[in-house]
Amino acid sequence: MGLRAKIGIAIAATAAVVAVLIGVLVHNRTVDAQFDLAAESIDGRLQSLVQDRAAGVDSGRAIVNPPDLPGPLKAAVQHGKRGVYLEPDGPKPHLWAATELDGDIIALKRPYVREQGTLRSLDRVLWMSGIAGTALGCVVGLLVAHRLGRRLTTSAGTAQRIAEGDLTARLPLGGKDEIAQLTTAVNTMADALAARLQAERDVTANIAHELRTPVAGLVAAAGLLPPSRPTELVQDRAQHVRGLMEDVLEVARLDARTEEADTELRALGELARRTVAAVSGSAPDPASGSAPGLVCGPASGPPVTVRVLSDALVETDPRRVERILVNLISNALRHGAAPVTVEVERGVLRVRDSGPGFPETLLAHGPQRFRTGGGSDGHGLGLGLTIASGQARVLGARLTFANPAGGGAEATLDLSESLSTEEAGRTEGAGRTEGAGRTEGAGRTAEETGGDGAARGRGRTPSDRP
Repeated sequence: MGLRAKIGIAIAATAAVVAVLIGVLVHNRTVDAQFDLAAESIDGRLQSLVQDRAAGVDSGRAIVNPPDLPGPLKAAVQHGKRGVYLEPDGPKPHLWAATELDGDIIALKRPYVREQGTLRSLDRVLWMSGIAGTALGCVVGLLVAHRLGRRLTTSAGTAQRIAEGDLTARLPLGGKDEIAQLTTAVNTMADALAARLQAERDVTANIAHELRTPVAGLVAAAGLLPPSRPTELVQDRAQHVRGLMEDVLEVARLDARTEEADTELRALGELARRTVAAVSGSAPDPASGSAPGLVCGPASGPPVTVRVLSDALVETDPRRVERILVNLISNALRHGAAPVTVEVERGVLRVRDSGPGFPETLLAHGPQRFRTGGGSDGHGLGLGLTIASGQARVLGARLTFANPAGGGAEATLDLSESLSTEEAGRTEGAGRTEGAGRTEGAGRTAEETGGDGAARGRGRTPSDRP
């Protein structure tokens, strides 16, 4: 139940309780006032009749020794008291007054119907007033709850935007109540958070820029070393550092939110086959338009399977889609287990593996940079999936992570918003399975090569999960 409903129900319930209490109070006070007034009137008449009878004047209005005198009133008279008694029994209520005179009981009796009619009319008015007051309370409660709820909903929406990375979002200021104090506190927190994150991003970007020139020199110097096993190790480490630096720079560019997608119309199935072929180091079959079904040996690692359930044309940036897919496949190969499958279903790409699945922290909060997931090898900085999420945001796509019930991990890139009205290859190659192995250069796209033709480590393996 939402806060608006709770506030509305609370105010309506309070109005109903107040109406009932006031109605009961007015009812009881009216009953007492009516009885006191009627008792005073009939008692005065009884005293006048007793005085007349004592003076020898009999008006005939008095009842002498009535046989139907109520028992409590009769007992009081026999004890020498004068009393008034309301008899509610019978079809009609009656009001009695009696006293003793010379051994006889002198009594008066009159109907009490008029008072009860007046009381019933008053009760109807009280009920109608109570219902009207409760309804008014409901309306007022709903209005107050709606206003408070709207302010809180706006605050929650803005806080969610801040949590999603929009550090320019702020809550509108206004009022002097507790919500206004909360608004001020949230805005202050957002300012502090934005300043801290910006400082961290600036430091990261500056470090990466400062290291770019010396790292490039290190790579060039490593390339001049004479061929040997130590040379290979040095070159491999130098390429690793270069790839890490490029990843950090890419994260900084994505954080700046200045990246724009260069879209074109492409078949998603063909794009997936091409990317897997680039990861495996093989070339697509130009005759069939698909990657050859090659299974690599132990030196190449486990194969990656492409399964096209239904192809479709999407208007997107193919380079960014390939970047995302390379990172997802690399992450599955490094931290998952074979078989690794890339599935295409219209505008949706799914990358599945049979490993231990994504860690709960990643599922709950998404990829976190510079935070390892406790992978089997214990290495990595968590940049691969962070870059994939940032590229998906640039494309206007949705990248989600899940652990299916059957085990393993599943990353889903939803490009449905980019679907073209035309569909390509719905029947050709639908449901076909192509396997492509992974080489030592897994995680590097065919398009991202340096001037010397060597693949740059733009699609290096991330370590976002165990």
